[in-house]
Amino acid sequence: MGRRSRIRDRRKRHQQVETAVSHATQPIHNLPVTEILDEAGLQKIIHTSEIILSEVGIDFYDDEAQAILQQHGVRLQGDTAFFEPDLVAEYVAKAPGQFTQLARNPENNVIIGGNHLCFAPVYGPPFVHNLDRGRREATMEDFNNFVKLAYLSPYIHHSGGTVVEPTDEPTHTRHLDMVYSHIKYSDKPFMGSVTSQANAEDSIRMAEILFGKEAMQENPAILGLINISSPRRLDDRMLGALKAYAKARQAVIITPFILSGAMAPVSVAGTVAQLNAEALAGIVLAQMINPGTPVVYGSFQTNIDLQSGAPVFGSPESQLALFASAQLARHYKLPFRSGGMFASSKIPDAQAAYESTMVMLPAIQARVNFILHAAGWLENGLTAGYEKFILDCQLLGMYHKYVRGLDLSDEGLALEAIREVAAG
Repeated sequence: MGRRSRIRDRRKRHQQVETAVSHATQPIHNLPVTEILDEAGLQKIIHTSEIILSEVGIDFYDDEAQAILQQHGVRLQGDTAFFEPDLVAEYVAKAPGQFTQLARNPENNVIIGGNHLCFAPVYGPPFVHNLDRGRREATMEDFNNFVKLAYLSPYIHHSGGTVVEPTDEPTHTRHLDMVYSHIKYSDKPFMGSVTSQANAEDSIRMAEILFGKEAMQENPAILGLINISSPRRLDDRMLGALKAYAKARQAVIITPFILSGAMAPVSVAGTVAQLNAEALAGIVLAQMINPGTPVVYGSFQTNIDLQSGAPVFGSPESQLALFASAQLARHYKLPFRSGGMFASSKIPDAQAAYESTMVMLPAIQARVNFILHAAGWLENGLTAGYEKFILDCQLLGMYHKYVRGLDLSDEGLALEAIREVAAG
């Protein structure tokens, strides 16, 4: 057998093994990172954010959160908190640059931050869609199905959270069923409930049964998605969940939910400045509650159609905002969350494909560390699609290869194989 044949057989065996691996191997981002702002532009946005924080303010609708802010030197006027730049810098610096989230199977622990990418499934749709039954309300059976699909895919590293909203379960107990489903049907990391402080505390207690309280102090076992109600407001539910997770030293993603033209200025730069101010306010509070709490700088930004008022996914403006937000997160030395396979289409058609790719590729180029909604998103997030989930996972597999960059080893350069082949 010649050298060329041996190389071909070795590559074939490697591909077979890679396909057969059931646990998810996180890709390392080896490509150059795309940055759209020079240093002067970055500082202009940061300066604008500092003015928003110190002069316009952020509203906090929770008495305990307000007391914590005041105790640490934040000025309050009614429900509005005003943050001085030096204080913001001091507390943001206390957050770790990356952290490891525990999984039931230690081989599936994930690193969030640095050059690591972590893909998680769709989050929150109240409806599901497949080609056989069409669109319908999501049930607990659908929830379990999507958890199992995420578990089986080697390109999904994280089980996610509310993969769909199980509308057949009572609202006051469904968070228990959802967390239990992640624990039972998957051995990957998962997200906890954030719909109230009590529900977040329930999620923590369940995780402590699985991982142990001491282990969870060393590394978080839960990731909580804390959404900021733009413009410039944190409500009592989100603050309750934030307090619960920070006190238990569990990780939180602080994510402003912004639709430019409705919740923020139409301009990309103005939107990013507001988003940065909102994210920093939540991150500072988490560090005041428990210094060193793992946090992820989050961004969920798109724009609206100014004629219909509907959100638009895959627009160039939202991708520019993504690049700028990622650059800000790196400036603060924080892990970053954004992106996803967003699509406005109601079915897994060509429109869904190009919209999803338009959003996902910039997320890869910007080196987003935690990509929620990486599989299954349809209809502006109202629907989780079964077929869309599978198609998205196939694309995620391609991105796994893409971010590795070029293999410049002797085998990758293949000089011996080139020598063996005659010209023409």
